Amino acid sequence: MRKSDLDTFKDWFSGYTQGFCTDNAGDRKNIDLKIRHTFLVCDNIVGIAQTENLNENELLLAETAALFHDVGRFPQYAKYRTFLDSISVNHGRLGAEVLGEKKILSHIPVNERELIINTVRFHNAFEIPPLKDRQKILFLRLIRDADKIDIWRVFSEYFEGPEEERASAAGLGLPDTPEYSKTVLSCLYKKTSATLSALKTLNDFKLMQLSWAYSLNFRHSFRLMSERNFIERISSLLPQTEEITGAVAVLKEFVDERAGF
Repeated sequence: MRKSDLDTFKDWFSGYTQGFCTDNAGDRKNIDLKIRHTFLVCDNIVGIAQTENLNENELLLAETAALFHDVGRFPQYAKYRTFLDSISVNHGRLGAEVLGEKKILSHIPVNERELIINTVRFHNAFEIPPLKDRQKILFLRLIRDADKIDIWRVFSEYFEGPEEERASAAGLGLPDTPEYSKTVLSCLYKKTSATLSALKTLNDFKLMQLSWAYSLNFRHSFRLMSERNFIERISSLLPQTEEITGAVAVLKEFVDERAGF
């Protein structure tokens, strides 16, 4: 793959996503949210991949996978007006279908095309599937880390900003009440990621987001999480109970250790 291929893919992505923009301000905000997210995930994946000594071709492939990782979000939103896969469609699988139908990757080698499509298809799976191809596993680890890092930014800004400026489709529709689930909280102590099905309140969602740190794969990812203060930003929006404070302390110690601080 060549740099000119990536430039072509970026041009195609810009044209494709602009086709989903409408005159509705709310719709435009949701589409713009995903466009900005895409390019920041591209920045994240390149930064992480560079610390793992990937070669120039692998860096181009990683950035291409990041560019297309959420391409399914746009037809998903156009049809269902939501980014919730649970009530619409799996956006990873839809993205892989879009790439196949549009044939945008048709001029690059088959193995590279399969690597990118596989990364898009499984980037949002709860766990990486049991694949034998080490490169496919590596790319899934890269995209999942890069994606989480920017999702933390998205939701930190979502919670911190005024309600009237929020992108409507970014929320989960969970009740914003003081309660939180002990089951979700326990994941922070057990050092495991919480599941979406366990969420009952907005506080549960915030706890789940913090628990994602336990599934990060690379030292640079932990460093980015720490340097961008996502633990502090998200935990400050939770009830300041003793058990939550304790769980956050366990998490922060884990992240700092993995970051090498």
